Amino acid sequence: MRWLVLLLCASPALACEDPICEVPIDLLRFTRIIDFSSLPSGYGVGRALTGVIDRKGAHFGERFAGQGLETATGHDHLTGLPQPPLTLLPGEEGTNLGTINLWGDNVLKGHGPRGFPDAGAVGEGAIAVLFDRDQPALAVDIRGGEGGTVTLEFFDRHGRLIQTITRQVDRDTGTLTLLRRGAVPDIAGFTVENEDPEGLGIDNLRFEFRELLGALPAPPRGSDAG
Repeated sequence: MRWLVLLLCASPALACEDPICEVPIDLLRFTRIIDFSSLPSGYGVGRALTGVIDRKGAHFGERFAGQGLETATGHDHLTGLPQPPLTLLPGEEGTNLGTINLWGDNVLKGHGPRGFPDAGAVGEGAIAVLFDRDQPALAVDIRGGEGGTVTLEFFDRHGRLIQTITRQVDRDTGTLTLLRRGAVPDIAGFTVENEDPEGLGIDNLRFEFRELLGALPAPPRGSDAG
């Protein structure tokens, strides 16, 4: 495969020895993007969504079956490992997912334990993402943030933890572009939780990795409708 040859040629740029490494945003080409533009949204506290959110190639919930949920800090914190096979669960009404219009873009957010429409719940809940096909790489925009942290945990289809990544966040942090070591296609899903005073959301999930070093345009926006 051409991308595997390019991966070997680019190995000096991928010196990270972790199971999943952060790489430059222009290093990977993806053929699928979910930008949530087709979901209902609004300003202020945004809109609440119910159930699991199905998009082409990926699905969104609060956590995976088998994981516990702790809320003592005012944010969602997931505990334990998912049970196999990896299965999404939605949150309860008011503490599931929602959307908000942030600077002209629809952003997916989790609602924390205070519950929608309390403004203190917005962006403080967990988000879980399940792919239809196992992925070797992905990119996602982290939106919002006031100096707290965001934590992503990546799992294979059997619920085994591949890696945990924690990053400090500033206002509208930017994009995390992540590549599995050796481009092994075993990322079945991941979770996003945060400890940030203003909460966080996600946007522009890119996946279906097709080429390395192909600094090509992103797929057309609005290609996420399920």
